[in-house]
Amino acid sequence: MDFGPWTLILTQMNRVALKKIPLRAVPFLGVGQKTHRWFFILFLIQFVLVWLSLWAPWPGFGEARWPDGLLVVLTAATTVASLSRQLPAQNVMLASIIIVVIAGAVQTIGALSAVPFGPYHYTKQIGQVLFEPLPWAVPLIWLVAILNARGTGRLILRPWRKTRNYGFWLMGLTALLVVLFDFGLEPFATEVKHFWVWGPSHAGVYWYRTPWVNFVGWTASTLIILAFITPSLINKKPVKHSPDYHPLLVWVSINLVFITGSVAHHLWLAAGVVGMVTAIIAIFAIKEATW
Repeated sequence: MDFGPWTLILTQMNRVALKKIPLRAVPFLGVGQKTHRWFFILFLIQFVLVWLSLWAPWPGFGEARWPDGLLVVLTAATTVASLSRQLPAQNVMLASIIIVVIAGAVQTIGALSAVPFGPYHYTKQIGQVLFEPLPWAVPLIWLVAILNARGTGRLILRPWRKTRNYGFWLMGLTALLVVLFDFGLEPFATEVKHFWVWGPSHAGVYWYRTPWVNFVGWTASTLIILAFITPSLINKKPVKHSPDYHPLLVWVSINLVFITGSVAHHLWLAAGVVGMVTAIIAIFAIKEATW
């Protein structure tokens, strides 16, 4: 995919960064084959446990936060391992680090200044912080959202992957899928888990207390991140292979957690909208991937 001079600049930046990584210390293409299976199995087990706990809390765990935290970690792990089956591991790690750093910086600025998401603050329910005021889980949530949205977008755009503007369409679709992911995340995080609280604003339009400007901020932040990571995620030696449904499965699974939490807490509008959107995206992805 061709992004013109911007791609050339970012590609050169990535090459310089990769030269600093000892090649013997970093496995190359296919490293995910060894670890992906186990991470995926553990992810599925933890997904089922968290999903069941939304209906009835497990005896003895009470309000324990570690099951949710473990699900975030395993989701990020299986996402990175899956992508490493197709790309050199150092490319995947570089892209992951860029996502975590930029997302962490943007969320920190947002919590301190209300820009670009609107006024909010994190609660103790979200767990430990990396540094004030950024919880450790937030950058990993961005990692999961962006990489799996991009993978799902590739399935939807598979019939057009050889067209000239494919790269731009993929970036736009990825940003849209990330925002749709946040549509499910916000009611779940604020009304079900109470991970953060939105402050008063003059937004006028809200989605379960979330101001509309939050979704604009997610869109802009995602596009900025994609501009930096896309050169690392381009397969320089593409080979013909069957569609990879792993990102779609993860994307749907996490949205199912959001939907279940909304239903369990009688947030019917959120459950209905997120459920409908998830079903439509899944149908399109499967249909177009088999084209």
